[in-house]
Amino acid sequence: MAEPVVRPGETEPAPPPVLTVVPDAADRAPEVRMLNAVQAAVATPPVVKVARGMSLFGEHAAGWLALGLVGAAVDRDRRRDWLGAVAGVAAAHGASIAVKRVVRRRRPSDPSVRVLVTTPSRLSFPSAHATSTTAAAVLYGGLLRKPLVPVIVPPMALSRLVLGVHYPSDVLVGSALGASVAGGARAWLRRSARRAGTR
Repeated sequence: MAEPVVRPGETEPAPPPVLTVVPDAADRAPEVRMLNAVQAAVATPPVVKVARGMSLFGEHAAGWLALGLVGAAVDRDRRRDWLGAVAGVAAAHGASIAVKRVVRRRRPSDPSVRVLVTTPSRLSFPSAHATSTTAAAVLYGGLLRKPLVPVIVPPMALSRLVLGVHYPSDVLVGSALGASVAGGARAWLRRSARRAGTR
């Protein structure tokens, strides 16, 4: 097609507008559609406010580490166990960061997903919040003899979807990783206790 001729005194015609096409829900990836459904169902202002608070609490596992240190200070008879549990939570968090840097999956960026909180990095897989929360639930729950996993893991996992910063597979794999690291930490703590008892 020939280019339009611009005569003296005339202005060059403006280029045609660029259209941004947002795909229909049926054309989006399944995990994006799941995020859309979660946000449409539960991302009300009160829920988002709570989710943001949970995000701040779990950032870098700081809240869970602090709670474990409080347990060590209060439960002096089992201080060694509490400190071991804290180390297990820290190890779980470190493992999630290591996997993130290898996989390098980006956080949700589909225009249909609302991102409702800031994050320290753009890496998504796995969810470090889900990893450290699950590890804390397993390890601290064992020390307290309370079933903390069904109480605190699902809300934290859901909060990451509500805020639009993780895909469902991020939180599922994060929880599995946290449980695995916590299981290893509990086995190590038991062996250490047996060795200490034989001295």
